[in-house]
Amino acid sequence: MTETIDLGAYGTAFTDDPHALYAELRARGPVHHVRLPPPLAHQTAWLVVGYEEARTALADPRLAKDDSKIGGRTLDADLIGPYLLVADPPRHTRLRQLVVREFTPRRVTELLPRIRQITDDLLDAMVPRGRADLIESLAFPLPITVIAELLGVPTMDREAFRRMSNEIVAPTSGDAEYEAVTTLVTYLDDLIEDKRCSGPADGLLSALIRTRAEDGDRLSARELRAMAFLLLVAGHETTVNLIANGVHALLTHPDQLAALRADMTLLDNAVEEMLRYEGPVENATYRFAAEPLDIGGTPIPVGHSVLIGLTAADRDPDRFTGPARFDIRRAAQGHLAFGHGIHYCLGAPLARAEGRIAVRALLDRCPDLALDGPPGPWVPGLLMRGMRRLPVRW
Repeated sequence: MTETIDLGAYGTAFTDDPHALYAELRARGPVHHVRLPPPLAHQTAWLVVGYEEARTALADPRLAKDDSKIGGRTLDADLIGPYLLVADPPRHTRLRQLVVREFTPRRVTELLPRIRQITDDLLDAMVPRGRADLIESLAFPLPITVIAELLGVPTMDREAFRRMSNEIVAPTSGDAEYEAVTTLVTYLDDLIEDKRCSGPADGLLSALIRTRAEDGDRLSARELRAMAFLLLVAGHETTVNLIANGVHALLTHPDQLAALRADMTLLDNAVEEMLRYEGPVENATYRFAAEPLDIGGTPIPVGHSVLIGLTAADRDPDRFTGPARFDIRRAAQGHLAFGHGIHYCLGAPLARAEGRIAVRALLDRCPDLALDGPPGPWVPGLLMRGMRRLPVRW
């Protein structure tokens, strides 16, 4: 009989440092049946913790993202509408083709001067203070400003949005998650209607309203709202964690920080190691077995939920030598921090660009940067890997 491992039994120790448990599970096998921590303790899933098994599962078409294929109805589909993370081909193919043109390398290159300007402005306000919460002062406002400007969203109440976004990616209860989703959906509906009425304008949201594929296809109203929802939430959450987790890794590994300061040509590789060592997404969003399959020798019955451990896979010693060691010179390429296959993160080039610019500017402006106390708390749940605060001084 298959053992079910209760992740909630490990309490905050698992939230603060999941790597020890993932290592223990990997040593026993690449796939395990788990009970989720609160507030989802009534749910179970199959958790993939091995690198090769995770990489293969991420590209396996038998694992559906649309839970209606197994008779489900999610909050996302009902309230938000169909978007990339809950869609399978051919719908996923169609949706991605309609938006991918806005995230090409050329488009990201065009954004670089503005990203540098936003970063410099934030550091101009932060540096004279001598100490700060890096998330509040840089890691959060940089990506939310970039994605808001990219979408053409007017200045929003950042703190209100941050609370909604936190509740969506790490819900404290079903009711709180429902309220956050409905509030953001209402905001986006009003925003989209305003842009429709105001006519042609700059910004990705206006472009998505106008965009048509070669065959004349375009996003429906619900698809447009769902795409804006995904881009706004996912477009900043991952980058907040990339910057904060990456800086935290540097500050807790002074030899690596010194190596980077001595040779900034290591920056690109350092960002890849940050993504591997403490990536921004702990587990990929749910997949569902649309037909029977085997993952790493474990049979997965039809209809069962599958969580693919990105954090766990990226510390698999069968793939990365000494995976618990933070080493900015290692060949970290091939990590799964942004996923793999058709659901590979659309915004990965933008997140990497923001991470590189933020880290370099911060180290240039704060030559004696150091921790100013413990970080935390770490974000609960199984989706995001990040902290709420990162106190630093210089």
